[in-house]
Amino acid sequence: MSRILISHELCPFVQRSVITLLEKEVEFEQKFVDLDNPPQWFLDISPLGKVPILQVNGEILFESAVINEYLDEVTPPTLHPSDPLLKAINRAWIEFASDLIVTMYMISVADSEDMLDQQTHLLYGKLDTLEKQLATNTPFFNGADFSLVDAAFAPALLRIQLLDKHLGLDAFDGRPAVLAWTQRLVNRDSVKNSLTENFETKFLDYSRTHSEYIRERLA
Repeated sequence: MSRILISHELCPFVQRSVITLLEKEVEFEQKFVDLDNPPQWFLDISPLGKVPILQVNGEILFESAVINEYLDEVTPPTLHPSDPLLKAINRAWIEFASDLIVTMYMISVADSEDMLDQQTHLLYGKLDTLEKQLATNTPFFNGADFSLVDAAFAPALLRIQLLDKHLGLDAFDGRPAVLAWTQRLVNRDSVKNSLTENFETKFLDYSRTHSEYIRERLA
C-alpha cells in the first residue's frame, strides 16, 4: 500500500501524523512543500490548502486528527480507548491540543510586548486547565499507554518548551504534571524521530523572520 504524507518541515499538525505513523511502524514517504509558495499540484489535492495531506493509494485524506484516526483503525493495536465515552473524551482533548497549538504559534510570532503578554496569559490558562486534568503518577494522558492524545499534544508541548527556554515564559512553573508529561513526550523515540533536521534552529529562525519583536528578544 502506498502512503505519502505531504508535509511542511515545521508544521505541528504534520508532526502529529508523523508521530502516529512511527508509533504504528507504518512505512510511508514524506514529501515537503513550501507553504509560502505552494506548488499547483499541492493546491489541486488539498481542499483547505493546508498540510498534512495523506495520500493512500491515490486517495486524499486531510486534517491530522482524521488522518491519525484512519491510521489507528487500519493498523492495530489501537491508540484510542475502547470505551466510547472515553474515546469521545480523548477526541475532545485532541481539539484542545489544536487550540494550544494556535496559542503557541501566536506567541512565536508576537509583534509586541503587549501581544506576547496577552498570548502568554492565554497559554497559562490553558496549561492550568491541562494541569488539573493530568495525574502526576502516570506517564501518559490515559495512564500507562501512549495514545492519540499524546501524539496530538506532543508537538505543541515541545514548541512551548523551546519558547520557554528562549523567551523565559515560565510556562511550566507551578505545573509539575504538565512538565513531567512534556519531558516524557519529548524524550520518546517517535517524537524525537518526527522532527526534521535542525528543527530547533529552523523553528527559531521562523519566529525571527515573522516578528521583528521576537527577533530582538532572541538576539
